[in-house]
Amino acid sequence: MRFEKGHKAETRRHILAVASKQFRKEGIEAAGIAGIMKEAGLTNGAFYPHFKSKEELVREAVSSAVGEQQERVEESVRSGRDLEGVLRTYLSMGHLNSPACGCPSASLLPEISRQPLSTRQTYEDGINSYLAVLTPLIAISDAAVAHQRATAIFTLMVGTLQYARAVADPVAAEAILEGGVQAAMLLARGP
Repeated sequence: MRFEKGHKAETRRHILAVASKQFRKEGIEAAGIAGIMKEAGLTNGAFYPHFKSKEELVREAVSSAVGEQQERVEESVRSGRDLEGVLRTYLSMGHLNSPACGCPSASLLPEISRQPLSTRQTYEDGINSYLAVLTPLIAISDAAVAHQRATAIFTLMVGTLQYARAVADPVAAEAILEGGVQAAMLLARGP
């Protein structure tokens, strides 16, 4: 059977997109290759022409998810959102209720820390690129301090979202998210 030109690359992208969502929804360890391939509408055997191992798939899925997160922030900035707008988009009930399509850090950070060095390095590189987009939104003239604040704000965002996802009461979750926005804005304006 012959496939159209580009079919293999498109199939690989499809597997990667499905895996990225499955990892964020279920966790890296819980999402197996068989489940990912079934969700992708493919057989297990179709996995190996595209990826050497689950480790390679995880690394690329994490990279892809962080890249998507960065693209969302870049789009927000292009559409005129300031730091508070970016924070409110991230720390929203919509994001809270959509972990499969949301921030990989909020969904996977403990698991990423247990991945091989190459995956952790890929994650770090992606987050550094993300922070390069976030840093100019911090109104501090010293670039090193602005980067440090952007890093602290990002970690606050991730922790706030994780905490809000863990509580059962949606009203409490919403209050946690708003508290995160307010704390991040204080940090951005800090001394």
